[in-house]
Amino acid sequence: MTKKIQGPAILSRLLKDRLGNFAMVTAVTIPVILAAGGVAIDMTKMVLAKAELQDASDAAALAAASALANDNKTAAEAKKIAAELFALQMSGTSGIVKEGDKTLVDDAPVIDIKETAIQNNGKSYTVDIATSYSVKFSVFTRLLGHSTIKLAAASTAESVSATESKNAFSMFLVLDRSGSMSFITTEIESKDNPCQNFTSSNWNEQTNLKKSKPCYVPKINALKRAVGTLATQMNKADPNAQYVRMGASSYNDIIWPQISALAWGTKSVVDYVNAIPRMPTGGTDSSDAFAEAVKRLKDASELTAHQTKNGKTPNRYIVFMTDGENTHYRKQASDTEADRHTKISCDEARTANIEVYAVAFLAPARGQKLLKYCATTEQHYFAAENVESLVSAFSVIGSQTAAVVSRLTK
Repeated sequence: MTKKIQGPAILSRLLKDRLGNFAMVTAVTIPVILAAGGVAIDMTKMVLAKAELQDASDAAALAAASALANDNKTAAEAKKIAAELFALQMSGTSGIVKEGDKTLVDDAPVIDIKETAIQNNGKSYTVDIATSYSVKFSVFTRLLGHSTIKLAAASTAESVSATESKNAFSMFLVLDRSGSMSFITTEIESKDNPCQNFTSSNWNEQTNLKKSKPCYVPKINALKRAVGTLATQMNKADPNAQYVRMGASSYNDIIWPQISALAWGTKSVVDYVNAIPRMPTGGTDSSDAFAEAVKRLKDASELTAHQTKNGKTPNRYIVFMTDGENTHYRKQASDTEADRHTKISCDEARTANIEVYAVAFLAPARGQKLLKYCATTEQHYFAAENVESLVSAFSVIGSQTAAVVSRLTK
């Protein structure tokens, strides 16, 4: 009798046992939780990727439109400018839209340009750009069966080449002339003529350093070339020096006493930059030089100068460049004070609607961080890793600022 009852009793106890339920529920829900977390991460990734793709597309369209109207570029040349700028802008994005060192844009942007004749022998241009980017989902989102999603961006910019549509602006350059600007780049200046090739490892030898071949381009000479390219853009846009005023300051561990005051055209700025010696010295403190730029652009006399000569209210720009990080504050060693004061001036420029373009030329992380803070937008920041990209950055800045009438229409 006991044996007959024992079997059903064991079965009853087994059915009532709940000790294994948590493990089973966990096994079922963990993949769902991971997938939900993956979707949240990838949604953030998609939003940022879309914004960066759209910003790069917008900037490229504006640059092409400006080049057509302002620089008399052909459609083929304008397309090349747009493609190069798009690639440059995407190379500086957040890293979310990158895999390794390669930006994951599906294909080169599709660029279409339409030209229309208008009155007074002018022309209007419409530049359309379309591009796409495939976001790769995380392994958790892939649990739901999806591996990628394609994002698309499109931009249209219009420009007019009519003379009466000229824009007016004032631009002030804030340039690094510290000791590291004596260091060489990778570009050869002369294979036959030796020179002092300074680097961070031999800088302490300074004037006693023996000359060697080949002679490499120092950073300061690369900067002079870049400023020359910027000036060329200005001269094409304003050959009679009626709309463009430029000035410049430079700095090492203090603001350099000589300053190129704002003046019509580009000559005084080009002469000022070319006068910087091949072997600049000193530490780095950008604070007073940047503050001087803001002060001069905000001065009421600058508005008066434009309205007297061309009747325009000028746009105002600062081009801020460094190859290093701030090491001093007014000749006293400091890793923080010059950054802090420079940021205060950058905030002042932003409040005054002064646009800031920032160019980091082989700069370390802290220097890049400061320039990114000061740049008006992400598209106003350029990371130049060699002479060519430095010149290209200044060329893009020139193209964008010298635009006659360039506006996004959608």
